[in-house]
Amino acid sequence: MIKAVFFDWFNTLAHYDPPREELQSQALRELGIINVSLEKIRRGLLVADRDYFEENTLSPVRERSPEEQAKVYIRYQNTVLTEAGVNVPEELLLKTMSRLQERYREMTFVLVDDVLSTLKTLKKQKLTLGLLTNMQTEIGPIRENLGVEPYLDFTVTSAEAGADKPQSPIFRLALERAGVEPPEAAHVGDQYKLDVIGARGVGITPILIDRSNSYPEVNDCPRIHSLTELTGHLQ
Repeated sequence: MIKAVFFDWFNTLAHYDPPREELQSQALRELGIINVSLEKIRRGLLVADRDYFEENTLSPVRERSPEEQAKVYIRYQNTVLTEAGVNVPEELLLKTMSRLQERYREMTFVLVDDVLSTLKTLKKQKLTLGLLTNMQTEIGPIRENLGVEPYLDFTVTSAEAGADKPQSPIFRLALERAGVEPPEAAHVGDQYKLDVIGARGVGITPILIDRSNSYPEVNDCPRIHSLTELTGHLQ
């Protein structure tokens, strides 16, 4: 019986505002690159995210040398543009990255529309709810500002656990704080290798939230497109 549900943060409970694809499109226009549809950029970002997070499982990017980090970020931006059908020389790629760095300072987090109603429903069912994130920064003020604080019993960051998802310590710390055994917990996240494999590795039930249909091939765990589908998988 499921007694606790853990949630990933980015693209599970919250996303950036303004949306990244809008800032990317604006940066490209400012550099004289023809208009690219927001949908193509959005798909490029999803592919680049997936590649980046999987790369991070090999060794945390933040712990690599500045030169290695730069290579990862250049590859990320190149993936975004290539997937969006845009090919640019490296010089322009670097200018795009610099412009985006400025734009990203304007971004804040906003909740996905289905979050609050789902959290309210789960709390009424007396479930323990936790947040698991690879974010290194303090997330308490963000939770409070977005109105999820009353529904989350705890947060575990990779900085606290000393490990990123999919490594087991972050999941084990969540189990400890929830006071449950692995079969009594479910974890919901949007990245297969980080969230599904990580949770399953310690015996937690994984649930993949695939809002953009990025993982049509996944059939070894529940795959939902909205958090409104979640309660049907918590028996």
